[in-house]
Amino acid sequence: MLHSGLSLGPKLMAQSGAQALEGSATDLNVFQSIVLGIVQGLTEFLPISSTAHMKAVPVALGWGDPGVAFTAIIQLGSIVAIVWYFWDDLTQVISGMVRAIAQSDYQSQDFRIGLGIFLGTFPIVICGLLMKALIPDLDNSPIRSMGAIAIASIVMALLLALAETVGKRMRNLDKLGTQDGVIMGCAQALALIPGVSRSGSTLTAGLFMGLERATAARFSFLLGIPAITLAGLVELVGLLETNFGGIGLVPLVAGLIASAASSYAAIAWLIRYLQNHNTWVFVWYRLGFGVAILIGLFTGVLQNS
Repeated sequence: MLHSGLSLGPKLMAQSGAQALEGSATDLNVFQSIVLGIVQGLTEFLPISSTAHMKAVPVALGWGDPGVAFTAIIQLGSIVAIVWYFWDDLTQVISGMVRAIAQSDYQSQDFRIGLGIFLGTFPIVICGLLMKALIPDLDNSPIRSMGAIAIASIVMALLLALAETVGKRMRNLDKLGTQDGVIMGCAQALALIPGVSRSGSTLTAGLFMGLERATAARFSFLLGIPAITLAGLVELVGLLETNFGGIGLVPLVAGLIASAASSYAAIAWLIRYLQNHNTWVFVWYRLGFGVAILIGLFTGVLQNS
C-alpha cells in the first residue's frame, strides 16, 4: 500500500511541433535563467499556476518574454523532479497493478489507484487535442491573455476557498477509489486554461470530494505524472526539430537545474505543509496575484497579450 505520510502544472497543453516553438526568446543571462527556473519549479507544483507566472514575472521584471522554447525546456526539469520524488510510489503502483491483474484482485488499493490515474489522464488528453484543433493559434488566442489569466486566478481562488470551507477532509489514501481518479482527472483538464493551475484545480476537486488535504495533494501529483510527462515529450520533439530554439547552452542548463531543484523542493514542502495547515495562504495569494495583474493592465504597466 502507498504510504500516506506525504502528499501538474505544467503547461499541460503541450506545444506540438516546431511551429509552436518558432520565434527567438529574449536573450537571458545565467542569473535570469536561474530565477525563471526557480519560478517555473515552484509554481508548477504549488496551486498558483506556472503558466501565469512564467508569463507575468519576466515581463514585470523588465526581461521581456523568455520565449516558448525556453519555458518548454526548463519544464523538463519539473518532470525529472516529480518522477524522482514519486519513483517508489510509481514502481509500487505498477507492480501492484500487475500483481492484481495476475491474481484477479481488482479491489486492491494499488489497482484502484493505478486504474484511477490511467482513466483520469484521458480527460486532459482529449480536451487538449480538441483545444488544439479548435484553436490552432493557441499562443495568441484571448484565452492566453493577461486579462484571462487574472480572471482564472481569481475564480480558482474563490473555488479553492469554497472547497476549503465545505470539504469534510475525512478520506485518506486507503479510501481512494477509481472514480476519484476520473473526477480529479476532469478537474485536471481545466488546467488547459492558463491561470487555472493543474495542482490548484485537482487539489480543489480533492477537497470537494472529502479528501484530506495532504492526500488530495499527493494523489494530484501522482495523477499529474502521465500528463506532465506526455506534454514534456511532445515539447521535447518540437525542441529537437528547432535545435532547442537557438537558446544558449549555459543559461539553458542553469535554468533546467534550477527548475528541477525548486520543483522537488516545492513538492516536498507542499505535502508536509498540508499535513498541518489549510490552503488559505494560496487562496489569498491567488486573489492578490489576479488583482495585481488587473491593476497592471488598467494602469498600462502590463499589456493584455
